[in-house]
Amino acid sequence: MAFLWILSCLAFVGAAYGCGTPAISPVITGYARIVNGEEAVPHSWPWQVSLQDWTGFHFCGGSLINEYWVVTAAHCGVTTSHRVVLGEHDRSSNAESTQTIRPTKVFRHPNYNSYTINNDITLIKLSSPAQINLRVSPVCMAETSDNFPGGMTCVTTGWGLTYYNNNDTPPLLQQAALPLLTNSQCSNYWGSQVTDLMICAGASGVTSCMGDSGGPLVCQKNGAWTLVGIVSWGSSRCSTSTPAVYARVTKLRAWADQIIAAN
Repeated sequence: MAFLWILSCLAFVGAAYGCGTPAISPVITGYARIVNGEEAVPHSWPWQVSLQDWTGFHFCGGSLINEYWVVTAAHCGVTTSHRVVLGEHDRSSNAESTQTIRPTKVFRHPNYNSYTINNDITLIKLSSPAQINLRVSPVCMAETSDNFPGGMTCVTTGWGLTYYNNNDTPPLLQQAALPLLTNSQCSNYWGSQVTDLMICAGASGVTSCMGDSGGPLVCQKNGAWTLVGIVSWGSSRCSTSTPAVYARVTKLRAWADQIIAAN
């Protein structure tokens, strides 16, 4: 009996560390600041990383996709002098057992355009592997063939501003459930600025804001949380009645696979 119990525990741990299956379950109001979001259950989004400079200043988010690789936004301007912090929830605490790893290589999409914000993706190769555990595990990445329809409820997370003119980003990781929009719906707000390399979500009373950039927009696919978008751009005042725009992972997956395979 004890042996079977041990086996079942090992099976649970194995499942928990698969991509997109947090060992600590998230609790989402309404599904569900980030504006008008809520504090996440600590470590329930174990792929969320904080990108920081040498002073410990958090400037962007990112997502762990395997033990050596993190995905973020090209506009974050990550360099090998920055730091990737994993397993963090409360950035004001020194008591958390976080992992701080330096990037060894940074691959910004060669067709990133800072004017149109197309191809807003960067891959970071870590100088040492992330230690996968209860608090740190990867998200699944959307496949090129996946379809995530308008109206689907997804979740974005980050330490971005909870109001656009706040002086400081919140210490605790925030989350918000929000609906995807079709690109034609999104164009009603943003016109031709929205391209097929982007996916929109929100206009529902919650939104991403400054400091969330590069972080995840995840949707559930076959029970696993899957990276569908990378926080890219939106309203300068973080309006909750305007959709935020994310880099569309299905369109960028092939490039990511090429980079990872070659490095």
